[in-house]
This record gives sequence, structure tokens and C-alpha cells, in this order.
Amino acid sequence: MFGAIPLPELSMILLGFLVIVLASGVWIAVGLGLVGLLAMILSTNVPIGQVLATTVWSSSASWTLAALPLFIWMGEILFRTRLSEQMFRGLSPWLQWLPGRLIHTNIIGCGIFAAVSGSSAATCATIGKIALPELKKRGYDERVSLGTLAGSGTLGLLIPPSIPMVVYAVTANVSVLQVFLGGFLPGLLVMALYMGYVIIWAWLNPDKQPERDPPMPFGEKLRQSAKLLPCLLLIVVVFLSLILGFATATECAAWGVTGALALAWWSGTLNRQVFLDSVMSATRLTCMIMLILAGAAFTTAAMAFTGIPAALAEWVKGQQLSPHMLVLALTCMYIILGCLIDGISMIVLTAVIVLPMVKQAGFDLVWFGVYLIIHVEMAQITPPVGFNLFVLQNMSGKDTMTIAKAALPFFLLLNVAVLIITTFPQIVLVLPKLAFPD
Repeated sequence: MFGAIPLPELSMILLGFLVIVLASGVWIAVGLGLVGLLAMILSTNVPIGQVLATTVWSSSASWTLAALPLFIWMGEILFRTRLSEQMFRGLSPWLQWLPGRLIHTNIIGCGIFAAVSGSSAATCATIGKIALPELKKRGYDERVSLGTLAGSGTLGLLIPPSIPMVVYAVTANVSVLQVFLGGFLPGLLVMALYMGYVIIWAWLNPDKQPERDPPMPFGEKLRQSAKLLPCLLLIVVVFLSLILGFATATECAAWGVTGALALAWWSGTLNRQVFLDSVMSATRLTCMIMLILAGAAFTTAAMAFTGIPAALAEWVKGQQLSPHMLVLALTCMYIILGCLIDGISMIVLTAVIVLPMVKQAGFDLVWFGVYLIIHVEMAQITPPVGFNLFVLQNMSGKDTMTIAKAALPFFLLLNVAVLIITTFPQIVLVLPKLAFPD
């Protein structure tokens, strides 16, 4: 029976089985493992236990992957302290002159917090907890406030350090540091697109924003901005140590955790309960991601035995798709997947099939990692499973579809960002090339 099933039929059997397993509510990691098990049963007589043991071990015994729980923990510490609130207060005085005024604090605040958290949900929840009541009290348009928070919260995935970037780098066997550096300029690009949209909206709707706050003396602005310094200092230390080669990504994550703990202690918000809550929350999230990676590693190995990825790559080659047509097809696929599954699962579920196609089309894997992360960002704000929508639903009391409508312009702007980095890939590659010249 082994090898007797033609590849097209085998592919359909495995795809149908995966859909059934995921639809049944089984954990994604377990579902991936079951698909890999069925693939090996139907295609090879290699000892399955040995493959399972070696692939799970090799996928988890990684020094690079050790950065993952540390970055998660750093974000959890900052999420539970007053550091993010101080950061928001420090930004506000400088944005009164811009059309849209304090709405921009959502975007810039999320961008800064993203650079120290690595998590979209933590970024959205932390800034939203501070910004939503403040903006509502001042009379800002609630729909735009919710939309900017939903969209800007996704910056936690694109601006390094980023948890999905670590997952992608391990899955694609590329440098975490290069993917981090590749995400920095696209992150600024997305922030600029968001702020440009808010400015245009404010020009078109002057009646939906309140009057400017009374002018604040320059010295008072500086005193308010001093609250930004702790988070900015942490960002600068982590980034400089990465770019200058003083430390690996994992070592920088350890420094980041140490810095976050020190800042939380200095601000007086670090106590036993906050410490334990941050550790437990980081542990739960890390275990979930590691289990998914283990299941994906086994499925990847099983797929290699079936020969499906190689056959698919040959089929794509035979279609003579241009690189840009391939990108368009992958964009449509990832948008659909983003409506159905979470971002980490999108990465690990598709890597085994997509990465060979991307290599064959001549795309840089660092560039593709950033391209993929932007689609993971889209998944955070697309119903029915967009996680940022749920976060804001709980915080605002609005239903998910209302928030999804508010986030729609920012979903479209993420597509614009994909178009820009595809047309000008050097936006992604310039920093990795400077840091790692050929």
C-alpha cells in the first residue's frame, strides 16, 4: 500500500483530513500531528516513532528559539505595569498640532510598545486600556479610535522584537536577527500609512475632533516626555546590542527581560503578584506556541516523505507564474487563511509547501518573512477569529463586526504596504544587507 496512492489523491485526502480535524475543535498542534501521522502511514514504511522523536527534538532544542519565551515575558511584564501609561502621557503634548491630534497617540504609542513587547494582543490591550477612555472623554470619534487601535495593535508583530518573526525564522531556518532588521522599516512604513489616513480623515471631518488642548509650556512638555525615557531606553539598548553585534537575539531577549524587570521595580509597580502573573501568562503562551511548532515539525517531515512539496513546486514551475503573480496568489491565500486560523498557525501550516515555491521564484526568505508577517497582522483584524477584534470588543462593549468595520481601512492599508514592499523590496532588505554584507 505504501506509495501506491497517487500524489493528487493523497494531497486531497490529507487536506480534507486536516480540515475535518481543525473543524472538530482539536488543538491545532494535535491536528498537525495527526495529519503527519496519516501522511506517513499512507506513504512510507519508515519507523514513525523515530521520525516523531527526532523532529520534535530538533524543532525545540534551539538556542534561537530560547528568545521566544523571553520576549513574551518582557511584554507581559510591561503589560502589567504603569510603564505603558507613562509612555502614553509623554506622547500626548507633542501631537496637538497634527490633524487628528491625540488619535495619533494610538499609532505612535502602539509602535513604541510594539518595540518592547513582541505581541499584538499585549500592544492592543495595553494602549487601548489607556487610550480608549481618554479619547472618549475628550470627544474623539469612537469609530476612528477603535480602528486605529485595532490596526496599530498589529504593529506588535511587525516591529521587532516579534514573536511570529522568531517562529518564522526557526521554521524557515533563517537568521532571527535579519528578519528583525527587515521588519523595522516596514513597521515605520505602516505607521506612516496609518498616520496619513488619520490626517486625511481629520481634514475631511473637522467636526469629529475636539478643539486643541490649551498650549503647554515647552518646559512642561519636556517634563511630560521624560515619562517616555524608560521605554525608549530599553528599546535603544536592545536594538543597538542587536545591530552592533554585541549579543544574539536570545541574549538581547534576556537583556530585555532584565531591563523590563528593573524598570517595573523602579516605577514601583513590580510586586510578587505581578511577577507571578507575568511568569504564568508567558509560560502558557510559550507552551502553546512550542506545541504548535512541534506538531508542525513532524508534519513537515512527513510531507517530505510523501513528496508532495517537491511535486507542488514542480507544478508551480510548470505553470510559468511570474514572481508577482505568485505573490498575488499567496496574498489571496493568506487573507483567506487569516479569516480562519491564527497567525502562528498560518506560518507553520503553510511553510512546508510555500517556502520551496518562494525559493524557486527567487524571493529572499528574509523579505518573504516580513511579507508573511504583514499578512499575519491582517489576520489579527479580520473576522471571525481576529484576536485584536476580541480584545477591543471586551474593552469597548461593541460587537466584533462594528470593530471590524472600523478596522477595515487599516486592513486595506496593510495591503498597500504589501504592494509597496513587493515593488520596492529594498525597504525590507536594506538593514539586513547593511548588518550582514555579502
